[in-house]
Amino acid sequence: MAMTLIHAILQVALSAAPWLLLGLTIAGLIKALLPEQLLQRWVGGRGVASVTRAAIIGAPLPLCSCGAIPTALALHRGGAARGPTTAFLIGTPGIGVDSLAISYALLGPFMAAARALTAVITAIATGLLVGTTASAAPAAPAATPAGSGCCASGGCAGSGSQPEGPEPLARRLSGGLRYAFSDILDDISRWLLVGLVVAGALIALVPAEQLAAFGSGLPAMLLMAVIGIPMYLCATAATPIAAGLLLAGVSPGTVLVFLVAAPVTSLATLGVLRRELGGHALIAYLAGILTSVLLLGLGTDVLANVWQLNIPDQVEGVQELLPEWLEAAALVVLLVLAIKPLRQRLGVLLPQRA
Repeated sequence: MAMTLIHAILQVALSAAPWLLLGLTIAGLIKALLPEQLLQRWVGGRGVASVTRAAIIGAPLPLCSCGAIPTALALHRGGAARGPTTAFLIGTPGIGVDSLAISYALLGPFMAAARALTAVITAIATGLLVGTTASAAPAAPAATPAGSGCCASGGCAGSGSQPEGPEPLARRLSGGLRYAFSDILDDISRWLLVGLVVAGALIALVPAEQLAAFGSGLPAMLLMAVIGIPMYLCATAATPIAAGLLLAGVSPGTVLVFLVAAPVTSLATLGVLRRELGGHALIAYLAGILTSVLLLGLGTDVLANVWQLNIPDQVEGVQELLPEWLEAAALVVLLVLAIKPLRQRLGVLLPQRA
């Protein structure tokens, strides 16, 4: 039994490692090359266009739900309306380049595309709904709760001061990659380990027919949403758990509800949003997320049935794209970078922050 569990965890980890490294590299490049001032200009204004831009621009950014809080608050207090602010706050943690890469590897192309579209549509719909609420009185600056979620490591983007003057490209690229392979990796590594263990346990120990019987339909989706919304689980770490549910027989739509509801918000996000935008905005925020993920989850199951998709076959097809030696090498690199003492010995490659 123990060997079966270890083998299942190892297989999930090997499949995910190359794609996670690719996603982290792209995340570092985005961090290095996307100025915050440009982001502020893109999400300014009001109306459907501004909300849509904020959701689409936020989607690839390498921020978790608590990491998106200081950036979203800075945008709001810099003039962005509540609709675009909310869309950015949901779209950013819902799907990033790192989680999209690992989604493709562990869930297949259909689920990766469905996840990205659902996160963006949920962000747009909820942003428009929150935008209709009355403006709250200006609030005192709300700090991200210390020690909660990914911010416990101090790696949230947008929380530090911006350097004065333009930096050389090489320095920005070095800083972006350092951010991705130290701050982001530190933030997600423990949760990612939990996700891999849960995924392996679901695949190895839970009878597929048991979860397949329960894991479909509106009641199962509602349960996944109720569990996921208050939870803090970053998009990357949620993916192995979703893969375990999917391969154990849970329907694609139900898995999609969990994939979107768990990362897009958390208790920390809910508390800060209520303080910043008011109680009516919080109700609209929760209603928008819940309604959107349930409708899109039901629609995903309908499409999967109509198109007669075999999701496990898609996953196997993606995993066969890469040779085993490359997966093993990527996993070793990921482990070395994720273990701080080992990474610190590579200080020339990834210089640590003072």
